Amino acid sequence: MADKTIPTQIEETDDGQILFNVPLPKNPEQFKDLSPIILKQPYHIDYIHSYGQDSPWFAGLANKRLLGTKCQKCGYQFATPKLSCMECGSDCDWVEMPLEGNLHTFTVCEFGSEEFLKETPYILCLVEFEGFNTLLLSRLIGVNPREASLDWVGMKVKAKFRRNSKFKPTDVYFVPA
Repeated sequence: MADKTIPTQIEETDDGQILFNVPLPKNPEQFKDLSPIILKQPYHIDYIHSYGQDSPWFAGLANKRLLGTKCQKCGYQFATPKLSCMECGSDCDWVEMPLEGNLHTFTVCEFGSEEFLKETPYILCLVEFEGFNTLLLSRLIGVNPREASLDWVGMKVKAKFRRNSKFKPTDVYFVPA
């Protein structure tokens, strides 16, 4: 126990912020006039969250499958999954959806959120699937947004998936079939 050295100063490291030449008035009465020190630094946080009841949908995307839900009582089928039926309130079961559908409608987005801004213009579309009562919102790729045409409505489209899933709704998108 007597051999242990007791440190007399804190070790200097190169991590974190290192400031050089920070001005400090010699007169303490001038400290209040000192401009605030402002730093810009990257910020990182590990955020743990759950996909909850939507977990099967995202797992389906990661496995290149589309999943919807079907009401146990009335048979209403949701292309955008719901675990409780919006028609009768009963529980729904997960069902596999076809990978092809028809373009119900679309819009050309000239602006987008920060994540999509660099991709503008892009096309958001609603896809209808045989046997399903609701539509799925997704992206349409493989057509020129500058040549958008109402002739596209009703066009057969097929799902494509990102090779490496990001566990985001954008893991699936549609192209002309």
